Amino acid sequence: MRRWTGTGLLSVMLGSGVAWAQSPETLEAVRLHRAGARELAHKDLEACAASKCPDAGRIALLAGTLALAEGDVTEARTLLTGASVSEPLQPYLAYYLGQAHFYSGDAAQAAVAFAKAMEKASPALASRTRARLGEALLAAGKAKEAAPVLEVAAKEEPSAELLYQRAQTRKAMGNATGEREDLKAVALRYPAHPYADEALAMLEATKPPLRLTLAEHLQRARGLLDAGAPKRVLEELEKAESRKLARTKQDKAQVALVRAQALYSTGKKEEAEQALAVARQGPPSVAAEAAYVTARRALKADDNVKAREQMAAIEKTWPKEDVADEAGFYVGWLDLQAGRFEDAVKSFKAFDQRHTGSRRRDEAMWYRALAHIRMEQYGPAREVLDTLADTFPRSSLVPQARYWSARSHELEGAGADVTGPGYESVIATAPNSYYALLATERLRELGKEPPAAFPEAPKQLEAAGVLPELKLAVALTEAGLFSDAAEEVQARSARIRGQDQALTFAQALLRLGEYGHAHAVAARYLWGRAFGARAPEALAAFYPRAFANAVESEASRYKVSPFLVWAIMRRESAFRPEVASAADARGLMQVIPPTARAIAKKLSEPEPAPAELFSPSLSIRYGAWYLSQLMKRFSHPALAAAAYNAGPDAAVKWVQQKGSLPLDLFVEEIPFRETRGYVKQVLADLYLYQSFYGKDAAPQRLSLTVPAPNVEGVSF
Repeated sequence: MRRWTGTGLLSVMLGSGVAWAQSPETLEAVRLHRAGARELAHKDLEACAASKCPDAGRIALLAGTLALAEGDVTEARTLLTGASVSEPLQPYLAYYLGQAHFYSGDAAQAAVAFAKAMEKASPALASRTRARLGEALLAAGKAKEAAPVLEVAAKEEPSAELLYQRAQTRKAMGNATGEREDLKAVALRYPAHPYADEALAMLEATKPPLRLTLAEHLQRARGLLDAGAPKRVLEELEKAESRKLARTKQDKAQVALVRAQALYSTGKKEEAEQALAVARQGPPSVAAEAAYVTARRALKADDNVKAREQMAAIEKTWPKEDVADEAGFYVGWLDLQAGRFEDAVKSFKAFDQRHTGSRRRDEAMWYRALAHIRMEQYGPAREVLDTLADTFPRSSLVPQARYWSARSHELEGAGADVTGPGYESVIATAPNSYYALLATERLRELGKEPPAAFPEAPKQLEAAGVLPELKLAVALTEAGLFSDAAEEVQARSARIRGQDQALTFAQALLRLGEYGHAHAVAARYLWGRAFGARAPEALAAFYPRAFANAVESEASRYKVSPFLVWAIMRRESAFRPEVASAADARGLMQVIPPTARAIAKKLSEPEPAPAELFSPSLSIRYGAWYLSQLMKRFSHPALAAAAYNAGPDAAVKWVQQKGSLPLDLFVEEIPFRETRGYVKQVLADLYLYQSFYGKDAAPQRLSLTVPAPNVEGVSF
């Protein structure tokens, strides 16, 4: 079953005077997927029956979906059969009743229910209902009826499940070619899916049996490698070799390259290196890739001297291969990281000449300019920076180039009359950027009043009633179907056409507390309105005071700036409580379970279940506490942000290595690309939030000096 996710609609509506059939405790438990949610829903249903309340059907719908989520299909059928709900909820009642029938083994009744759901399903519900209808018809032995349904469903969303089911209907309809196409697509596109092996077995059972080529075995192996299944990669390669498909030297080299990567993942370093030796004997494309794997491993192990040697050798030996581009870039980057600034200038200049079509030319120019700056060669630095801005006017590095061009004048001793216009240009052209923040501080240092980046603060509009497009989402939230409500909002957002509609929709979402969806709509449609026209109504969706009561309360409790909490929240989750990362970070503040357990221990409270980290209130509390501890240890928001992203130990190490640099140079030389960008955005957002909403407080200044962190303090 799908994981239940929360939406901002709940917190807004609980305080809106809505008459709730379910208790607030039940809805909160459902939103967090707590173990006792089902029991609470039953209590609500019993209380409703005793008082003869009119919402028994709506409560039964919630209780039935909870029973389904826990695998109790018998109870789900009992609760959902005969339940009466309002018209907007009727397709959802039919859909979940169809689910209950299907998992009870009654595919025919499931098909009837899914067909009924399709009659009035919203677009968000229709696509998954159509898929389930096709599956139910197929399971009921009605392949002819299932075929047209699954043709549409698989075209809309070609998932492994739908392609596999469509293959079955095609077989039943005598379409052997179509069947084989679908089965092969499942086997090759989704090699880690359980249906992939079944699809292969069916292909091998056809007459004549279909056998994969070496290229197809390698495609499956690479897919399994990406899916984190290295042992299965090795099995796949063994199948290919058992059929003696790798006949040529080139074939054997390709197999060896993939095998080496799988062996590294299983900890078999010596065997992996032996495989790479075979790969390096192959054609240039394979040999270069094998050498690049070795160089990247040296880079990951912080053996930068060896990595630099190997990257340089790749670029020299295989200059026409794709990896030569990346290798050449890393040569310059490693020179810069090692403080060999003159070498870095030469390396990046050579890179620019050799790789004229590289997607990294603007970045290479920037690092070349930075190397000049570090050698105090400000004139040459400006030449490169101006070339970057002129050659790549749409590059995200242009504000950076403009700031450092002005800064280089200042470092040469130029006065405000020379440097001021450059800083003002950054503020005018990139008002929401980290470099606009730096330019503002530099102007203040020069005794000049910086221009206002935004004449007006974000403005949330008032409106009567709920936007018609959001009424179904509200009804679903009232019923406790939070995941369905979120899907409905997302589907409605995807159908927006034009900035005016987007602005109206984003503002309506803000009023409902759907900050994440409002921000997503703004990011897609309202960038120019917010940062070009500086419209306060558009800015409100980019910089909302999301979950304001919780943020301000917890920030006050732990003595940390609420603006820092919002800045981190914006970068971590874009205000979406339901977000989970590949590293299992969860919720608004993206707290991982081990960190949550450590925080709970510090706060002397029970460890939260992982699902509870999706709770906005808990995520904000833990995030605020953690930020307060980081600020106590590091005393600067840039370092606190770096530690939040990369860990306190990394932040301490960077300060020890380069803390003597001014802040702007220190941030540019953070070695992790992700952390570098993270710190820049958090700082920009922090000071924008302060300027927008901190009017009653004294203006906060950004310190351009990197402080030494305390030895003691939070270390996790």
